[in-house]
Amino acid sequence: EPQKSVALALFDAKLAASGKKVFKKCKSCHQVGEKAKNRTGPHLNGIIGASAGAVEKFKYSKALKKAAEGGLVWGEEELAAFLKKPKKYLRGTKMSFAGLKKEKDIAAVIEYLKTFEK
Repeated sequence: EPQKSVALALFDAKLAASGKKVFKKCKSCHQVGEKAKNRTGPHLNGIIGASAGAVEKFKYSKALKKAAEGGLVWGEEELAAFLKKPKKYLRGTKMSFAGLKKEKDIAAVIEYLKTFEK
């Protein structure tokens, strides 16, 4: 029980709200929420702390499958590095997005994604 309150204290609702706006850049390929489906990219429910390549029925790139086999977990630091420059972070990724330039946008999107469980 005490651990839950610690986790909630670390969550920034205001930052997550701005992340919802930034996520509009991601929506053409990714979905979140109760009825989220895989599109060009996998749905992102439960992505924070998840093993890479773990979304069922999504065809990942060879590069991402290899990273997943190597134990890549989408913690906040890894996700931030990926969102900054996807193709530099993971050569061979299918993600065509160039990346988010602003650190605050990256932090906001990650905070927003925390609101979506599996």
